[in-house]
Amino acid sequence: MQIIDGKELARIIRSNLKEEVEQLKEKGIQPKLAVIMVGDDKASKVYVRNKSKACEEIGILYEEYLLEETTTMDELLSLINKLNEDETINGILVQSPLPKGLDANVAFRTISPKKDVDGFNPINVGKLSLNQDCFVSCTPYGIIKMLESKNIEIEGKHAVIIGRSNIVGKPLIQCLLNKNATVTVCHSKTQNLGEITKTADILVAAIGKPKFVTEDMVKDNAVVIDVGINRTDEGKLVGDVDFENVSKKASYITPVPGGVGPMTVAMLMVNVVKAAKNNM
Repeated sequence: MQIIDGKELARIIRSNLKEEVEQLKEKGIQPKLAVIMVGDDKASKVYVRNKSKACEEIGILYEEYLLEETTTMDELLSLINKLNEDETINGILVQSPLPKGLDANVAFRTISPKKDVDGFNPINVGKLSLNQDCFVSCTPYGIIKMLESKNIEIEGKHAVIIGRSNIVGKPLIQCLLNKNATVTVCHSKTQNLGEITKTADILVAAIGKPKFVTEDMVKDNAVVIDVGINRTDEGKLVGDVDFENVSKKASYITPVPGGVGPMTVAMLMVNVVKAAKNNM
């Protein structure tokens, strides 16, 4: 069994990006990310702080817009449109979840596809399904990079995804299909889930249930990617996979923390730099 160290891979990606950003600056190009956060969600604050730190490390300019929970949809869309028109800003990100009464899908749809570094605008989602150049949602993008970093064969393999969210499950289907995998998607209505997961060469857990994937659900030598981040009553972070026992059967496995999470932020940085280069 080998651990796929997302923290170390993300460090390498950020280091390479730092050099690339320095070269862009010499050409008069300064990548810049604008992040909008509405309300006071604790988890969102952590994610936003991580993005800010990554930008600072790489040399990407960072603007933060912290809006009150009482912000209206019109006010949010007005800010997005203002940032769309600001030629100094390459990437716009609306941190989810949004407070009740605000529609994240409308916000994502309003962000210019050219600045949609989260890959949530329907135009980028559609381009991904057509295997065209686009901004790919950061977590699925990171998962593909983790597999490639270990030269894990995707083509012809059976990939099973547990979870069908718009942020992870659905775009990951397209990423894996574009790499010629055979993809099965499981969710809360799937029957005989354990029988399906046991057929997976590559198993991805993205459902937000602590230690949901157990040893008996995984076949020998499977590659196991754990997207989940769950906090136990004791305050410990655990994934959707029972790491201790599943790792005995897996050929490769990602840890929590230090697996997919750091890669999500790293791929956001990749997308911001790409957006800046697209404007050259």
